[in-house]
Formats: sequence, C-alpha cells, structure tokens
Amino acid sequence: MSKGDELSKEIHQIQQVLWVGIGCKRGISRQLIDRGIEQVFRENQLFQSAIAGIATIDTKASEVGLVEFCHLRNLPLKTFSAEILRSVYVPNPATITDHKVGTPSVAEAAAILAASQLTSLTVFAFTSIEKLPMRFLVPKRIFQLPGQAGALTLAVAQASNISITIY
Repeated sequence: MSKGDELSKEIHQIQQVLWVGIGCKRGISRQLIDRGIEQVFRENQLFQSAIAGIATIDTKASEVGLVEFCHLRNLPLKTFSAEILRSVYVPNPATITDHKVGTPSVAEAAAILAASQLTSLTVFAFTSIEKLPMRFLVPKRIFQLPGQAGALTLAVAQASNISITIY
C-alpha cells in the first residue's frame, strides 16, 4: 500500500467530551438550539462531533425542541434539580434566573455538573471553578432568532483530563 493510500484511509476520531449546558424559555425550537450551538462551536473552534450530551434543569426535561434536538443528534439529556444547580459556583450568575427557576444559573451550572460527572448534591458552593474535575470552556451566551419565540442560553464544559484529538 502506498503512502498516499494510507493517508486517504486516515481515520478522524474525536472523543465526545463536551457537555453543552442549556437554559431556555418555554417553547424553544430545535432550530434555535442548532443555530446557537453552531455559532458557539464555530466561534470557539470546537467540534460539534465532540458533544457528549446536553445538560439542563429538570423542569426542561420534556421541552419539545430540546428533546427533538437530542433525539436527532442521538445525545443524552442530563437534568439536574434547581437545588443541585444552585450549589455550583458559576462565573455569571443571574438574579432573574434565580427568581424564575430557583437557581442563579442553568446553562453554566448544568454544563459544569455534567462535565464533572457529578450527579448528586456535592458541597462545592464556594469552591473555585478551577478545582472542579472539568474545564469550563465557554461562558453563557444568550441567543434569540428574529421573529421566533423563545431564547436560549448556552455554556460549554469539557470532561477533565481528556483532550480532543484528531488522528
């Protein structure tokens, strides 16, 4: 086999290590989720194929656009209660989110928890984000589409000690 043949059969593999935290208003569309993730990943030079799953607050577990997005992408949807999300120190808490859903962060806190592989209430409310078992890559970003109902907040975290590699 020639060297050219070997190169043409080169396998590109990307580990699925990124968790996308999503906060959204009721009635969010799959299209808005698609566009938001596409933009954030393009701007931050991340591969969408590296997404391990989507994380959010438990009250959004049956949100149609979110469920459709996960189903079409074959991604797990990991949810956390407001109590658990509230225990996470985040760089960009929001008072309005705290009043509406009982936690100052959904997208950032959910991404951090999912990437950290934490599923139960753990005491780290005042722990520096650098000490958690993950890398926080993209702070929350808010998206809306003109003429379309709903808003979306996205954040991205990477499971620790794993790098994204291309072979």
